This record gives sequence, structure tokens and C-alpha cells, in this order.
Amino acid sequence: MGILSNESCLKMKEKEYHKVIFPLKLKLAELQRTSKDKKIPILIIFEGLEASGKGSVINEILVTLDPRSYRVISHNHPLEENTLPLKQYLEDIPGKGELHIFDKSWYDLAFQEEAYITRRCKEINKIERSLLRSGMLIIKFFLHVSKKIQRKRYFKAKKNPAKSWKVTPYAWKQNFNYKSIIRNWEDIIERTNNFNCDWNIISSNSLYGAKSEVFRIIVEKIENYLNQKEIRPDDVLLPYKKPYSLDNLDLNKTIDKKEYKKELVKLQNKISDLHHELYTRRIPVIIAYEGWDAAGKGGNIKRVVEKMDPRGYDVIPTAAPNDVEKNKYYLWRFWKSFPRYGHIAIFDRTWYGRVLVERVEKFATKYEWKRAYQEIVDMETQWSNNGSIIIKFWLQISKDEQLKRFKEREKTPSKQWKITEEDWRNREKWKEYKAAIEEMISRTSTNSCPWHIVPANDKYYARIFVLKKIIEKIEKKLYNI
Repeated sequence: MGILSNESCLKMKEKEYHKVIFPLKLKLAELQRTSKDKKIPILIIFEGLEASGKGSVINEILVTLDPRSYRVISHNHPLEENTLPLKQYLEDIPGKGELHIFDKSWYDLAFQEEAYITRRCKEINKIERSLLRSGMLIIKFFLHVSKKIQRKRYFKAKKNPAKSWKVTPYAWKQNFNYKSIIRNWEDIIERTNNFNCDWNIISSNSLYGAKSEVFRIIVEKIENYLNQKEIRPDDVLLPYKKPYSLDNLDLNKTIDKKEYKKELVKLQNKISDLHHELYTRRIPVIIAYEGWDAAGKGGNIKRVVEKMDPRGYDVIPTAAPNDVEKNKYYLWRFWKSFPRYGHIAIFDRTWYGRVLVERVEKFATKYEWKRAYQEIVDMETQWSNNGSIIIKFWLQISKDEQLKRFKEREKTPSKQWKITEEDWRNREKWKEYKAAIEEMISRTSTNSCPWHIVPANDKYYARIFVLKKIIEKIEKKLYNI
């Protein structure tokens, strides 16, 4: 017998339920206001069997809450076929002070993709670990119902024209295959019952009992969260084997202008052909650009996309987060920009801002940027495991070359917009930025998503280097070479 089969049922009659639930509703409403004031994001996840009463339980919660601060997201619709499977769930996570309720979640994805249960559970564990460390409270419920009661509710619903639509062939199939369904859910629950994010298994054979238990647990979890002292784990800093030094890079590499033009046309035509095949094979590509100010990222990107079909790629400039983005978990805006299958997303600056500019300028706390290394590696690994090609470039120039380019921009009217006071201010912190860059490369260059360090004192050489590396990575994926 598994964990679901042993779950006891809290039986409760209507009169007793109303007596118990009234103070819990008052308390929950109060806790919602407090959580909003303290900017705590709360995610409540509901999974369960068909006819287990999820809709009825969720509705009881909603009539208790302030509707201006909650959202209910039903993930009962089919998965989007043209994007990363987890993307649609990640886009819906709550921001600071918000309470979101998921009616089915990333766990339903793991359940539906039985062949990928192990991988999906590992990905979900890492996502939840990151969200918990960011300050989110996650409360997970699984509503269980016996086979006999489930079947009884189906027959009752069939007699009601307003509810008969719920009794689908899938619902009957779940009742027929009840034992195997339970085994699969027990497997998922056992794999994901961790990270201070345990499952609350509720028997809903008695709906009044189930509702009172859900309210009691939500109130208890929020109260405990508000009263706890902030605990920050010590294991947030991702280890690495060997430190990287930018001083070892040869910045004197150049290419003749005539050879550059010849190579450029050939490589751009090649990328155009590969772009078509990526679309046909539905393989998404993420190209991430980081580099010093004036390192030539914009000109480099322009040469990469010059002969591509503009309908198949997006260039995403990453500026300081806006008010909506600041209110969300910091990787949220990059999850949203993940490309559709067969498309290319080119990021002009990236999620690595957390461990670069936000670290150096102290926009992020030490705890935030230290744990970001692991969170970023987890995200990129998830993308890679789902078939994406991820290519990361750091464009390296010398301090003298940067100064030369800054002065050239100041003297050239068409380029003056490119140079700002912030660029000069960042230059004064060259040493701090260099240390942050080297640590970033050391901790986040992995086998599946390595960093490619581009000697960029010569812009022509840097462009050819990047084009060749992109072609190499795409061909390796397409042709396994």
C-alpha cells in the first residue's frame, strides 16, 4: 500500500463545517493582507484525481480572499506544442505580495509525460528550490478520492446538465485505471516531497472535511512563514574545479579586411541555410551575448542575423528591469523570452546581469548573486535537456581598446548616443568587474553550456569567430558531428 492508499479521511457534517471554517476564513483574509504588505509571493498548487473536488475547494478559498491580490490559473488546457514544456507554468508564478493558485501545475506535466517522470521531477525540484530561496511560499495539495466515491460522483454529475460535461472519456479512463494512476502519482509525490516544500495529501471523500483541512493548512503555513526567522542555507555557492583568468586570452588576433569580407559572406550564407533546417527540425536556439561596454556586441549581432529570415529570430536587448519585472523572480523575464521551437533568440546582455552589474553595483544582495550561479546553471541545463542549443559569448577587449572606442564614440556624431556617463562610471570599476566576470565564467561554464571567450580587440576577427562557433554548435546538434 502506498502513501495515497493509506490516507485517512476527515469526516465532517455541514453544521460542524460552518462552525470550524468561519474563524479560518477570517484568519486567512487577515494573513493575505499581511503577506501583501510584506511583499511575500505565495503559490498554492492543487493537484488531484478527477472528481476530487479541486474546483469546489478553490472556489471556497476565493470567496475568502481580496480579489485584487490573487489569480487562479487553470492549466487544464493542452500544452503549447511550440515551446518549452515548463514555460507556460513559469510565466504564471506570483510576484511580490501576490497569491496565485494553480489548478494543475508542472506536476501534471510530469504525470502526463510518464516516460520523462524522472527528468521532470528533477527539473521541478530545482525550480522550486530557486523559488523558495527567492522568498516565495509554496503550498502543495494533492486531493485524493477513493475509486468508489469517484465513480459515484461521476454518475451524480451525469444527471446534472450543468455538470455532465465534466464526465469525460478521460475521467472514466482514470477510474478504470485507478490503481496505475495512483501508483504514478505516488511516484511523483515521493520524488518531490522536499526542500521545505512538502505535499499535503487530503482525502476528499468528505468535501467538508477536505475544505476545512485545506484552510487549516494554508493558515498554518502562512502564519509559520510570517513568524519564522530568515534562514539562508550555506550551500548556495556553486563550486567550480578551475578558476578562469581573462589575462590568459590572446587579444592580438586579427584578420585581414579582404579575407574578413570573403569569410563573412560565406558564413552568413551558411547560417541562413542552417536557420531553415532548425525551423524544419523544430530546434530552438539561444545565443547569449555578454561583454565589456564598447566590446562590439551590437555590430556582432548585426552580422549574425544579416541574412536570416527575420520571421524566425528575435533580438532581445536586456536593459534594467521595469517595475513589473522587479516585482517578479529575476529569471522570470528570461523564461518568458524563451524562443519557440525552430526559432532563435539572441540576447544582447542576459540573466548574467545578476552576477555582474547587479553584484558590482550592489543592486543584488550577496546572498542573491551567490545563489544565482546555481539557479542559472539549472535553468540552462533545463533548456539544454529539452533539446535547445545554447551558445554563450563573452566579448573581451583590453582596457586601452575600450578607452580608444569611448573617445571615438564621443567624436563621432552618429555614435555619440552609444556613450553615456554610466559607461565611464563602469570603467572606473574595471577591477571589480573583471573579478566578477572571471568568477561567472568559472562557475557557469558547463559541458552542455560552455562559455566561449571571444578576443574582440579586432572587431572583424570577433565577428568571424562568433559566426564560426554558432555554425559549429548548430551543425553538431543537427548532424551529431
